[in-house]
Amino acid sequence: MRDEFLRRLSTLGEPWPQAVINILDVLLVAYLIWRLLKLVRGTRAWRILFGVFVFLVALLASDVLGLRTLHWVLDKATLLGPVALVILFLPELRQTIEGFARIGGLSDRLVGTEGAARGTTIEEITVAAQAMAQSRTGALIVIDRSRQLDAEIRSGVPLHAVVSAPLLQSIFYAGNPLHDGAIIVRQDELVSAACQLPLSDNPAIRAEYHMRHRAGVGVTEHSDALVVIVSEERGEITVARAGILTPVKSPEELLQLLSEGLTTDAEATRRRSSRRAKRNEEESGEESGGDDA
Repeated sequence: MRDEFLRRLSTLGEPWPQAVINILDVLLVAYLIWRLLKLVRGTRAWRILFGVFVFLVALLASDVLGLRTLHWVLDKATLLGPVALVILFLPELRQTIEGFARIGGLSDRLVGTEGAARGTTIEEITVAAQAMAQSRTGALIVIDRSRQLDAEIRSGVPLHAVVSAPLLQSIFYAGNPLHDGAIIVRQDELVSAACQLPLSDNPAIRAEYHMRHRAGVGVTEHSDALVVIVSEERGEITVARAGILTPVKSPEELLQLLSEGLTTDAEATRRRSSRRAKRNEEESGEESGGDDA
């Protein structure tokens, strides 16, 4: 494998177009390695990779030191290696494939995303989260941005209600049979409640974060969902996005995080176009004023 890689590098000086193809080949391999390292960093997969490295070192050392029996056992174990790695890395492989599909917003265009939520919905979620934080009411609010959470939605109780702060607070009230689990919001509709979410096993999550936070992180590890988490123990609000937890210190900060996180590519493009058109109008007005002078 190393010889083949070196041979590829040695051919970079060949005439066009072969040189371009070889450069592209090397860049694609480098990108795949970078994606793999970025994916497994700080997760259990990192420990698995370290274990594989130790296994390979032991295999090589047993051969060099003449430990024939140990080398034979380790060598036979390598026959099951590919299958074992696929099983161990199955969640990470799924996340990687989904990540490739989301490059450039491809999956969003295929599923016809029309925007995750409007300003009114974001404000209602912010008001409800702040009120529940003050009353130490635990909450888990998932915003499905790209229609990727059908399985999680089916695991709960369908509601199909308009999002409002009083409704959110009543659902997570301890006496409500739907309070145990997550609610999922799609666009401006509260689709389902008491939903089950996958738990993250990321060791980087702090010890004071328990099941609710791990569930919030878990759903963002395999989708582009945005999650608002309210801790009933500390009365704190946390936002989970792309596997990362961000503590929130004020309602204004929460509103800003949700607004930024839920801005679709189309909305961003429209805003940039609007600003560009406004700037062009101002420049045209200045030029006209200069000509009149």
